[in-house]
Amino acid sequence: MKPASLVLTGLLSFASSALPLGAWDYEGHRVVNQLALAALPSDFPAFVRAPANAERIAFLAGEADRWRNVPDLPVKHSGGSWTDHFCDLEYLPEAGLDLDKISSFRYEFVVQFAKGRAENAGNFKPIDPARNADRTQEWPGFAPWAITEAFGRLRSGFSYLRVLEELGTPEEIENARANVVYMMGLMGHNVGDCAQPLHTTKHYNGWSGHNPKGYTTWNGIHAWIDGGLAAKAGIRLAPLLPQVGSAEVISLAPREDRRDPMFVAVFDYLRRQHTMVEPLYLLEKEGKLGQTEGAVVSDEARTFVEQRLLDGGRMLAAIWLTAWRGAVPDTYLRAALVRRQAAAAKSAP
Repeated sequence: MKPASLVLTGLLSFASSALPLGAWDYEGHRVVNQLALAALPSDFPAFVRAPANAERIAFLAGEADRWRNVPDLPVKHSGGSWTDHFCDLEYLPEAGLDLDKISSFRYEFVVQFAKGRAENAGNFKPIDPARNADRTQEWPGFAPWAITEAFGRLRSGFSYLRVLEELGTPEEIENARANVVYMMGLMGHNVGDCAQPLHTTKHYNGWSGHNPKGYTTWNGIHAWIDGGLAAKAGIRLAPLLPQVGSAEVISLAPREDRRDPMFVAVFDYLRRQHTMVEPLYLLEKEGKLGQTEGAVVSDEARTFVEQRLLDGGRMLAAIWLTAWRGAVPDTYLRAALVRRQAAAAKSAP
């Protein structure tokens, strides 16, 4: 049996006995990572499919949410609490920024957005200091930067793993593989978050501001999409696995505008999910989300959620695959290991 078939068999075994998943609650984040594993080609490094590693990748899908449970304000401020989980795209043009020219560099963007927010203060609600202890209310969210930065760390992990597999000790190889597994699992959370359209909009928990179409202002819609709907509809992993397809490499060809190509691909992914915001609110308006007692989740709403989970799995697998295919051996590490090998040979009796 090919490695891809082995992981698919394991995931199907899990799916057959699992409780209904909770969308983008922990179980849903697991599913996005598991779909991504199933989408990897058979020549992807086999160690990630070992049962213990596949389970760790699935478990780590929830790690970024666990960080939110700590009281440490510096952690919350740095993105561990919330800001790396979303990006409210409407705020960028409201600060005078062009979505087609957003900087790939997180801190360059921070400066640009802060300046634009100050110059267009009328477009933004006043910040309530009592609700801003972690100093995050000023920001639109940094999910695309967090994902792009995680991609770079994963590609580095594959780069030094290749050298260690050639010249390293068994312990070094095992540690490097563990790092790759950790980075793969961890970044899945943010990619999965951005598959949920409410993580891309200022209308993240009920329609905000001008509302000519009369969409709901209910502040429970986000939690319902994140967990309640999928649980009520009984959405499961197994039927989704055959639909995920095979991952495709993201082009890293240099761009004329000199923006990072992975960042642009990730930002475009968020923009695609953002087009699903109004269709989601329309489903709620038409009573198709099944959130009231006795109501049924419509087939249309069920398909909507399933497609978002599949989109997240496909994008995550594409990022993983691109990191592996785009990794070149770490030449600095290789030179150091060659010197170590030569010194060992010289000192040998």
